[in-house]
Amino acid sequence: MKTIVSRMRALRVVPVIIIDDPKHALPLAEALAEGGLPCAEITFRTAGAADALTLIARHRPDFLVGAGTVLTPAQADRALACGAQFAVAPGMNPRVVEHCLAIGLPMFPGICTPSDIEAALELGVRTVKVFPAELSGGIRYLKAIAAPYADVDFIPTGGITRSSLGDYLSFRRVVACGGSWMAPAEWIAGGNFDLVRDETQRVVHLIADIQDRLVLA
Repeated sequence: MKTIVSRMRALRVVPVIIIDDPKHALPLAEALAEGGLPCAEITFRTAGAADALTLIARHRPDFLVGAGTVLTPAQADRALACGAQFAVAPGMNPRVVEHCLAIGLPMFPGICTPSDIEAALELGVRTVKVFPAELSGGIRYLKAIAAPYADVDFIPTGGITRSSLGDYLSFRRVVACGGSWMAPAEWIAGGNFDLVRDETQRVVHLIADIQDRLVLA
């Protein structure tokens, strides 16, 4: 878990990917890597997601690749078999979290309330996804619910864009942000990987600027 969190903290953004056709998996991975983000959370929302994850895990050992929308123990098992290095869920399901911990799959459950955070802490989880981040109240809400839990870090996801990224990454309790804007499903389905690469590069340059400001602050 610590290794995965450290890698996410170095990248600062985790692309959240909805992919239908596995044939797009490797060109997508190439575009993200060329843009400077060798990382992807492949959401288990489509029939081709598991095969896409398998291809990236097998052919891109440099990639940090995980499974998103993991809602059941069976999905966790499948994600691990496909080569996922971590799992993410939209909610805090103790049964799924306990199963992931038992099989050695780092899991970042979703939280939206202080009660969700305490449920995660009860299971020993110290890094959680915040979902849906923007609709829940954005960075102001995150800072408010984070305040009582000094040993918890966060991965905000949901509604975050390039324009709001700086607000989140400037909060030191944020490990990384999840976002889909640099690789939306329509770009992937249309094979527009040059757009993915270019937007990813813009995000990486923005991250560097934010990091510089944090160092000077």
